Amino acid sequence: MSAARPAGASRLATYFHVHLVSDSTGETLNALAKAVVARFEGVIPIEHIYALVRSEKQMERVLEEIESLPGVVLHTLVDRDLRDQLEEGCRKLDVPQIAALDPLVGALSRYLGAALTTRVGVQHVLDTDYFNRIAALDFAMAHDDGQGTTEQLETADVVLCGVSRTSKTPTCIYLAHRGIRAANVPLVPGQEDGERLTALKTPLVIGLTVSPDRLVQIRRNRLDGLQANRAFAYTDHDAVRDETVKARRAFERRGWPVIDVTRRSVEETAAAIINLLNERRSHRLGAPA
Repeated sequence: MSAARPAGASRLATYFHVHLVSDSTGETLNALAKAVVARFEGVIPIEHIYALVRSEKQMERVLEEIESLPGVVLHTLVDRDLRDQLEEGCRKLDVPQIAALDPLVGALSRYLGAALTTRVGVQHVLDTDYFNRIAALDFAMAHDDGQGTTEQLETADVVLCGVSRTSKTPTCIYLAHRGIRAANVPLVPGQEDGERLTALKTPLVIGLTVSPDRLVQIRRNRLDGLQANRAFAYTDHDAVRDETVKARRAFERRGWPVIDVTRRSVEETAAAIINLLNERRSHRLGAPA
């Protein structure tokens, strides 16, 4: 009988090769693979990404890689001939292959009664949504860290406000990739307190807050990484606590929704913001004329 592992001891991580084969950019497949693997504790994938695979020659090279490093194969291939080539090659190599989108595509096809397109990369066409996302990204960069006048901020969908290092910029960039025009204004003790944002009529202003302990840790790591020095108050526990308390009180006084980012990833913060925007939009649509 094997000895029991001591309480609190972590088991060794399981590594495995995962081959992601796409005839487009591979973004969808990569995101899907990460979401699935995240459901398994202690499992770490070694990813091999093959994007824009659109010829037999390219597929041959993919199969050579798979043969040298056997593992799970996930694909989102549209072309029937390339799919057959990959599936047959995987059968010969005795490695599992999964058409990642087939179950969802099949279910929707049956429900809608619609024919499937055989065009590759149709989700990346240069349509209106694409150009809206590019414009939103330009907007986020031009209105980062308090840049822009009140009149310019009025054209935003959302304006994020918070003390330094509350993930305002990366959240705005993430929202821009969803086509949302996002700006951010930092609260700087003795300089910027967000008062100018109270005049905004169109955008939703949201306050971002974080626990003082977490904020001190983030700021110290930031300074260490830059090998920089900054004012003592920037990382002093008491000063940081006072800074965050004042920020939260300012948000509450102005009636702005508040999101605590202490335990949230950028993606989770963005999702909460999108929910608030949708609630606001639904409320306006439902309001009597």
